[in-house]
Amino acid sequence: MFNYVVAGITQLETIIKVNRLPIEYKPSTESHDAIHTSAGGDAFNISLALKWLGDQVKFMTVVGEKQDLSIFNPSDREVTLETAYVMPVMKESPIEVLLYDERRKQQGFEDLKDIRDAEYNMALVEPVADEADMFVLSNANFCRPFIEMAKNHNKKLAVKIHSFRREKEKYNTDFLENADILYFSDNSIQEEPFSFVQDIAERYNPDIIILGQGEKGVILYDKYRKIKVHYDPVKSVKIVNMAGSDNAFFACFLHYFMKTEDPKMAVHKALLFASHKIGYMGTSNGFMTEEQLDHWDELVWNPRGTSSFGGGFITVGE
Repeated sequence: MFNYVVAGITQLETIIKVNRLPIEYKPSTESHDAIHTSAGGDAFNISLALKWLGDQVKFMTVVGEKQDLSIFNPSDREVTLETAYVMPVMKESPIEVLLYDERRKQQGFEDLKDIRDAEYNMALVEPVADEADMFVLSNANFCRPFIEMAKNHNKKLAVKIHSFRREKEKYNTDFLENADILYFSDNSIQEEPFSFVQDIAERYNPDIIILGQGEKGVILYDKYRKIKVHYDPVKSVKIVNMAGSDNAFFACFLHYFMKTEDPKMAVHKALLFASHKIGYMGTSNGFMTEEQLDHWDELVWNPRGTSSFGGGFITVGE
């Protein structure tokens, strides 16, 4: 079990299943069990996944001043998150509406409200910083002071870069230069994947880079082991929707990397963890405990007592 400080965006999410994207105009569409609303966002989903895996989490985020915090802990969920570090300092909570179809295509509409002006009370962080094993941040403005806090307390720093774009790279320099572990999603990156990873590695010198590629899998870069590896995705359950799979993967990777110090093993576990998660509606549903994950690991990778890694991967640049 490890202790994490997780800081980043939390939002209210409405996920809608549609027949096909782009949507054909109709004045009204009736559907059954196709609309789901819950809490979501990087900080919330990563915190929840880590808790499911048995870790201790300080969930630090900002929400609207009138936000009912009970939405973060619905009564039918086994795992709960402490909300003492959720600060209601915004006019309204951020909101996202996500449309998806059966071909895994997605279209999101995100309204971050006044989050660029929000400030977190760092006096809440100082007393718990020493007990943390790692700080996990998203690249929101209010998370910038957490970088210095992590460095001052000699803590590992993992950053999930939200919607990376070259034209806005300069605004993320402090996150990129200070992170030990960086996670990107390729949904906003137009460059050749391995070239992108190599460029980030050379210019910012993190220990580890992960590039999530959705249905294509992930790329792992490790500076000290001198590897760039592409892993195919795992298919363990019928896909319901892909929303939140990147947060699930990242959280599980961090958990097992801290536990084993083996990034390949951490990817192995995280691929399976994420593949199970996308069999459920909503970004905050479908997480497994470590025991459940080990059970699925045996079923998927090791059904006959062999030790082979069934995920398949291509190694480049070793």
